[in-house]
Amino acid sequence: MKRLSPWLISALALGYLFLYGPILSLVIYSFNASRLVTVWGGFSTKWYGALVENTKLLDAALLSLKIAAASATGAVILGTLCAIALVRFGNFRGRLLFSAMTAAPLVMPEVITGLSLLLLFVSMQQLIGWPDGRSFLTIAIAHITFATAYVSVVVQARLSQMDRSLEEAAMDLGARPLRVFLTITLPLIAPSLIAGWLLAFTLSLDDLVIASFVSGPGSSTLPIVVFSSIRLGLSPEINALATILLGTVTICVLFAGRILARRDKK
Repeated sequence: MKRLSPWLISALALGYLFLYGPILSLVIYSFNASRLVTVWGGFSTKWYGALVENTKLLDAALLSLKIAAASATGAVILGTLCAIALVRFGNFRGRLLFSAMTAAPLVMPEVITGLSLLLLFVSMQQLIGWPDGRSFLTIAIAHITFATAYVSVVVQARLSQMDRSLEEAAMDLGARPLRVFLTITLPLIAPSLIAGWLLAFTLSLDDLVIASFVSGPGSSTLPIVVFSSIRLGLSPEINALATILLGTVTICVLFAGRILARRDKK
């Protein structure tokens, strides 16, 4: 077995320290007794208790999770339809324009996307009275808009590599296109749908710029609340909430990895 050189070990250690050092410090300071997030005042779990009583922060976190789940589901539906159209329908009229419009949110600055969506919602409210203000719905629509592009890319990659002989055989045996899609195509592309959903969920949960344009009173997401609190000084309760979210994500990743490992063995 080839041994790693000291230089390579040092580079790996520095790389991991650069990536995970700030996260580790956040977890450590979530158990800080001092209210100052940069001054260690001893070990304490009181901020986790204070977090339970901080309704503003918990409501923002719950709202972010709801928006992320709704926008990820909508993005998977629209992104899958876009991917099927681009992969399965050949060079149809307007394909180039449709492909460019689908991929535009990938390269467009978030400020431009947020501002354009804000102007769209304001114009629609003046013309038809909908949407009534900026709330959960406008944030979810905005997140679906840019997350659809990411889901479309993921699903396109899976569809382009899929063997269509199974679908053709099912159609030769008399299965209708909808049944073929539900019983053959959908299970085969399910891993890409799950990956796209998780990617869209993460992007929505992490978004600050676009949400700040399309949110209104009473609909502040967690990133907006955290960013606003920076001006007045960070609260250790935010560290506690971040540690809980980090622990939840870590458990889910380990659980998913164990399932995949078992599947590979079988």
